[in-house]
Amino acid sequence: MNLDPNARYAETHEWARQEGDLMVCGITDHAQEELSDVVYVELPEVGATLPKDAAFGVVESVKAASDLYMPMGGEIVEINEALEDSPEIINDDPFGAGWMIKFKPSESSEWDGLLSPEGYEASVGGE
Repeated sequence: MNLDPNARYAETHEWARQEGDLMVCGITDHAQEELSDVVYVELPEVGATLPKDAAFGVVESVKAASDLYMPMGGEIVEINEALEDSPEIINDDPFGAGWMIKFKPSESSEWDGLLSPEGYEASVGGE
């Protein structure tokens, strides 16, 4: 399982990484492996403001559909439009080109409640 050392993780298998005053978010390598071939992604509207743990979209694979949850609350400022036509990018590069949303966090202290890479690895080890 690959992990981004600069990211923090939600127990629901989303990652968040700071880029300037924004957060970039996607699903973890572990999550995309569990889902297998991603065939569809539904993402929120730019401008939507969502609280921590709110569903922001859906990812569908040949195996299952899963809701996507906000690791921190905030306003959506950008979505990865490339995923609309090529959702398989998530399988190829979940921490890079497969990012899903960028958001401006509403409460930066929520970052401290996310799991470190080591904490996330330990949490999925028990699945």
